[in-house]
Amino acid sequence: SDAVVRDRETGVFTDPAKVHEIGHNGKNFTVPGIHLSEPSTQRTPVIFQAGGSPRGVALAAKTAEAVFMNSATKPGLKKQIDNLRAKAVEFGRDPSHIATLQMITVISAATDEEAQAKYRDYAQYVDYDGAMARYSGWTGLDMSQFDPDVPFENVQTNAAQTMVDFFTKIDPDKQWTPRDIAAYIGIGGTSPVIVGGPQTVADELESWVRESGVDGFNLGHAVKFRDVEDFVTYVVPELQARGAMRAGRQGEGTTLRDSIFGAGDRLLADHPGAAYHQTLAPQA
Repeated sequence: SDAVVRDRETGVFTDPAKVHEIGHNGKNFTVPGIHLSEPSTQRTPVIFQAGGSPRGVALAAKTAEAVFMNSATKPGLKKQIDNLRAKAVEFGRDPSHIATLQMITVISAATDEEAQAKYRDYAQYVDYDGAMARYSGWTGLDMSQFDPDVPFENVQTNAAQTMVDFFTKIDPDKQWTPRDIAAYIGIGGTSPVIVGGPQTVADELESWVRESGVDGFNLGHAVKFRDVEDFVTYVVPELQARGAMRAGRQGEGTTLRDSIFGAGDRLLADHPGAAYHQTLAPQA
């Protein structure tokens, strides 16, 4: 960071003599050159992870600081979070040093009735072929090869097994057909969908936190921009009034990591990346 001088009078932004090459030689890749930008205050970006397979959970427990979760039910989410936290302990990490974020789609309006009307309007545009194209992208499977009304089961894929298994976990007794899957993911993808006015939505979000132990939410949408704007307009003020969400910049840290954990800008001490420090030799 000493290389960045930002001298307005001389017009010098960086002192070339103090710029070091990355010089990384690792097991999987080598980086010989100079980074394109100066280091941030955090040095290491906040590390997010997504994927609920056993390998994905192990990776998250070992290296992630925040994990994207996606469960259709609160008990299912609690089970996922408990499993992740137990695995984190196995890797010598404090489970509270991993933030969990549940995927959620919120369709909101000023009242419950208006929100339900909006949901019905959205539903009329759900298209089977479009939904299957989306699901094909998630799973790596060409869904056009399957009969829409024949149960979709005993399928293995190396692309995204979590997405294939998702529906059997929702309801193990149900024989899911591609048409059933299309109807489910038509609005909100695989995330739970909350429809309602400010109080209804806030009550349900708080219920997810209370019953599952999740730290926050990854907000999805059915209609791009509109649903997020509606959430800000209708739901955010209600959450702030309840003390469930920051008001303005109150309590916000100087970086994303500090805002999430309130423990400074750098990787926390029990993260494996915190042990890596580059020793720089003077350059000619």
